Amino acid sequence: MGPGVVVTGLTLGALAVVSLLAFQANGAQDRAGATRPSASTTAPSSAPSASATPTASATPTVPTLPASSGSGLRVVYSVGSHYVWLVDPKKNPQVVASFAVTPGSVEPTPGSYSVYSRTPTTTGTDGRQIEHVVRFAQQNGVVFGFSAAVDGATPTADPKAKTGGIRSGRPEGQLIWDFAPNGIKVVVVA
Repeated sequence: MGPGVVVTGLTLGALAVVSLLAFQANGAQDRAGATRPSASTTAPSSAPSASATPTASATPTVPTLPASSGSGLRVVYSVGSHYVWLVDPKKNPQVVASFAVTPGSVEPTPGSYSVYSRTPTTTGTDGRQIEHVVRFAQQNGVVFGFSAAVDGATPTADPKAKTGGIRSGRPEGQLIWDFAPNGIKVVVVA
């Protein structure tokens, strides 16, 4: 084999390596510029499936856990921001997850409640198949609880129907289901 063949082979090999590295660097730049979902959302889906998927130019604002949310192991729901926080004071950070949700047509009164009933799957008041139903209050004939539609939809509630279902995306519904057995505290804040 002559020296020209060896030089040509080395040159082609070097070009291939440089091209591969340039390709990888270009992909890394694209990944670095993209918005990364935090462990606290997984917003619509994640996370919240109730909000739009964030774009690279916009960072979603995650509301801070309200100071008036109490203490201890609890689910916190804000009727003002339509946000949920799962709080475990034994963890660091204490907020295990947080995400936006879509409320029903009626909101629960701020206060402290306990999960009293759970249903793996059923039909919601809107006729959709829902899962991970975690109920925590009843007021004026309206049942309040968290759930996720099996089809992943989080539509705005029909204002003509009195519904207290607080919908999340399916991944967030699973988080609430796993976090909130019967008896766990649910704190509703303004």
